[in-house]
Amino acid sequence: MPEAPIQHGLDSLTSTAQTLRHRIIKTSHESGTPHLGSCLSCVDLLVFFYWQLVSIDPKNPTDPARDRFILSKGHAAPALFQVLAERGFFERSALEGYGENGSLFGEHPPTPNALPGIEAATGSLGHGLPMGLGMALASRISGTPYSVYAVLSDGECNEGSNWEAALLASAQKVSNLTIAIDYNKWQATGRSDEVLGLSPLADKWRAFGWCVTEIDGHNFQDMADAVAKNRDDPRPKAIIANTVKGRGVSFMEDDNNWHYRIPTAEEVDLAAKELGIEA
Repeated sequence: MPEAPIQHGLDSLTSTAQTLRHRIIKTSHESGTPHLGSCLSCVDLLVFFYWQLVSIDPKNPTDPARDRFILSKGHAAPALFQVLAERGFFERSALEGYGENGSLFGEHPPTPNALPGIEAATGSLGHGLPMGLGMALASRISGTPYSVYAVLSDGECNEGSNWEAALLASAQKVSNLTIAIDYNKWQATGRSDEVLGLSPLADKWRAFGWCVTEIDGHNFQDMADAVAKNRDDPRPKAIIANTVKGRGVSFMEDDNNWHYRIPTAEEVDLAAKELGIEA
């Protein structure tokens, strides 16, 4: 049987998220891996999912009865790798060769089965939700009960594949599918709401027949309340998580330059101080 979530107190999740933020920033500096802003906006969501919600045993990550988690916004893989290591899917020492030739750790998740805990090679945006829908329907067809979770970016809501999957999930009443949209208001080249007309994002998902909750994506109590409130709703579930790109470091917050910029050693130290981490 898959391992139940750890269910740490919500206060301890904040400390875990801050520690992981520092590791992500330090690794970006050491390996030259970008997408820091996108990683920092979704760290809290990933920590909540893996410590509070997703039932999976890190020592048996291919158990057919496990919950599935897909990081659809694959460019935040540097955050997912740190989460998986901290959760025990592999040793933290495995990350020491991050970004080197032949390493499985880079800008996006590798192919499934290459690393424990990776369900899908994402990064070509708009694929995570359709794959997650297929997995959720497979649970129904096979009679193996499990839940499927995915984290999407707001920018990838530009992709028509997501809306086609949203319509099918609603029509099929796929209640074991939950997504969280990391709504940090930016994508690669501009403000998300200016590139395409995403607003009002929550109302769009409601119109597609989903159970929708809008939350502060950095507030663990908001996340817990949203899950508890809608647990028995028969519809697929969408959590619109309002987040800040670069969250946790003042000189990175809401600055889209950190979509690609690599921090200097001095910036790593400054970030550690802001995060309360002893460098």
